[in-house]
Amino acid sequence: METLFWSCLAGGILFAVVSVILGDLVSHALDGLLDFLSVDFLKPMVIASAVTVFGGAGILLSHYTDWGGIVIIVLSVVLAMVIAALVYFFYVKPMNNSENSTGYSMRELSGRIGEVTIPIPDTGFGEVMIKLGAGNTLHIASSLERHQLSAGTRVVVVDVLDGVLRVTKLDERKGDVV
Repeated sequence: METLFWSCLAGGILFAVVSVILGDLVSHALDGLLDFLSVDFLKPMVIASAVTVFGGAGILLSHYTDWGGIVIIVLSVVLAMVIAALVYFFYVKPMNNSENSTGYSMRELSGRIGEVTIPIPDTGFGEVMIKLGAGNTLHIASSLERHQLSAGTRVVVVDVLDGVLRVTKLDERKGDVV
C-alpha cells in the first residue's frame, strides 16, 4: 500500500516539474491530440494535485495513525477530492475567467478620444492614435466637418465608415466636441 502512495506522490511531483519545464513543448508536440479528454473539471493541474495529495495523505496517515488500509485509502481519496475541488474553484476557474482579449471591434471606437498623428486635410485622410486597454492603436481617419486637423490635435471619434474613423476636434476646455 505504501508503494502506491509513494508512487502517486512522486508521480504528481514529477508531473508538476515536467509541466513547468516542458509544458509548452509537450503542448505543441501533441497539438490537441488529447482534446477529446477535456472535461471542464478534469484539467491536468486538478488531476495532478489530486494524485499528489492522495499519495501524500496516504503516506502521512499510514505513518502517523493506527488506522487500517481501507480507512486510510478512503480518507486519502476524500482529501484528494477536496483539495482538487479547491484547486479548481480557487485557481483554475478564476484563471480561465481572467483571460483578457486584446481584440476589439471598429464599432467600439465611436466616442473614443484620440490624437492626430498624421495631419488630416480638409478632404483627405490622416491618422489618429487611440488608447485601447494597455496599448495604442493607429487608424486611418478623416475630418467629419471637413476641417484640417494638425498633428497633436485631440479628437473624438464620431463615426466609423468603411473602416475609416470620422473624427472631430475635441474642445479641451469643456471636454466637448467643437
